[in-house]
Amino acid sequence: MKRLVAFAAILASVGTLAAQRVEVHEEILSNGLKLLIVERRESPTVVCGWVVHVGSVNERPGITGMAHLFEHMMFKGTRAIGIKDYQRGIEIQLRQDEIRAEMEKEYAELREKLLRGRIEGSIYDAENMTPRLRELRAELVELFEEEKQVIVPTEIDQIYTREGGSSLNAFTTEDQTAYFVNLPSNKLELWFWLESDRLLEPVFREFYAERDVVREERRLRVESTPTGRLDEQFSAMFWQSAPYSWPVIGWASDVESITRGQAEEFFDVYYAPNNITAVLVGDVDTREAVALAERYFGRIPKGEVDPPPVITFEVEQLAERRLIGQADTNPSVTVRFPATPFNHRDTFALQLLSGALSGRTGRLYQALVEEKQVAVGQPGAGLRELKYGGYLQVSAEVKEERTHRELEDALLEELRRLTEEPLSERELQKLKNQELADSFRRLQNNFFLVIQLLIYDSFGDWRYINEAPGRIQAVTAKEIKQVAGRYLAPEKRNVAWYLRREGAEPEDPELAALPEQMRPMVRQQLAAIDQETDPEKLEQGLSRTLQMMEQVPPEVRPAVEYIARKIRERIEALSGSEEEN
Repeated sequence: MKRLVAFAAILASVGTLAAQRVEVHEEILSNGLKLLIVERRESPTVVCGWVVHVGSVNERPGITGMAHLFEHMMFKGTRAIGIKDYQRGIEIQLRQDEIRAEMEKEYAELREKLLRGRIEGSIYDAENMTPRLRELRAELVELFEEEKQVIVPTEIDQIYTREGGSSLNAFTTEDQTAYFVNLPSNKLELWFWLESDRLLEPVFREFYAERDVVREERRLRVESTPTGRLDEQFSAMFWQSAPYSWPVIGWASDVESITRGQAEEFFDVYYAPNNITAVLVGDVDTREAVALAERYFGRIPKGEVDPPPVITFEVEQLAERRLIGQADTNPSVTVRFPATPFNHRDTFALQLLSGALSGRTGRLYQALVEEKQVAVGQPGAGLRELKYGGYLQVSAEVKEERTHRELEDALLEELRRLTEEPLSERELQKLKNQELADSFRRLQNNFFLVIQLLIYDSFGDWRYINEAPGRIQAVTAKEIKQVAGRYLAPEKRNVAWYLRREGAEPEDPELAALPEQMRPMVRQQLAAIDQETDPEKLEQGLSRTLQMMEQVPPEVRPAVEYIARKIRERIEALSGSEEEN
């Protein structure tokens, strides 16, 4: 959701293009690790992060979900952290690997039976489990419990918290995996030591137990949400050749079969220092930070082989594709078009085109909600740039008593207008001012600056953070009209109609009022909240959500506030049920 900028702020922002440049010191260590440093001495804290240039796009069928699984595994500790008895822990892990290899022989036979129609469902369903599998599974579970006795769970988090750190977290996307924490600036050496230790001597403890946790996460965040599986199928339909067609969390059959050996091979290739960028923003001395980087990160050997390049690009789409599905959700229409990868020459015109459609002052809201009254809530429009591809998507919810066809026709009419009529100079300048003010605001928060640098560098060029505002200001109305004609062609459409399943209740009006592009994430969070029965974990989640609320951009805040309110309601409901008992 874009915000209108006051006239005085617009005048002030015109002169900020040079002032908002971020002065970044770049250092490349001898082992290939890149270090980016931004000195900001306003407060005695530093936000520290590092990004591995690997995501789901670097996987292959059979190991989908591996990058996300690693996000979990990197918090399991090292030889020195997270363990009481290192040798016993290794013995347990080796025995787990042996049992899992025996189980795989049984699963191979079940796969053959599944292919021949002799069993139904999944080979991992309890009803398909062979007697031998039951024995092996029981022994594996016993080892899970034994391993718990020799490990120190969450010790990395405990160390940072004890030393004044906060917001330790990580994320995985299609193109990168990033880790970050906020620390007092006098604890910078702790960060260098601990993070380099995670890379130098990681130990993948609780591997198979954590793999089960990820499988459960997939069930909660995808399979148990109203549109999760349909969203996956729409994405798989959209991507025909580029390796973006599988979800970041992975396909269920892959998540359940990944082995520790495969994980170690993946780590050796992608978690090498020559495939990593570290970023520091805050109260930091550059010379001291470089010396610490050499001392700690510099001891990690360079990878023996370079990560293989992604060479399979998306084929040209020649015909419209459609998906029509029923779900326990409000009826909606989504139209997606292939667009540009990160930093493509057409990216900036497409960003402004998307901005013209977005928000309550955008064309979609005015035309679909206010004028034609075929949609409710806030229609969404967004440009998603990935490293090797991208898409432009528009969507809206169907108003009661109106049809999907009426809404789709109205959506396409607004897109057609962009291909035939250039934006007015006034509308274009307003969009540029909004983009300039938004980019300037994002640079003021150290946390979001770190995230931007991590993402942009993993995409290929952190300097985008300084170059993008000027390139957006240079876009003309003619260029926007040209890219609209090139990218919004009828044969490029991918259309999804979501129909409300018969008997399903309408979604919460507050959820429907959120910007459409935020709702899938919120639905995932709601599913996890509804499944959680531990009030203590909910309290921890509420605390993290409230911390996040202070950091997110204004347009995201309503979604975070809604999630926080739902967590409180869940805590109250559980408390009430305990009192009744």
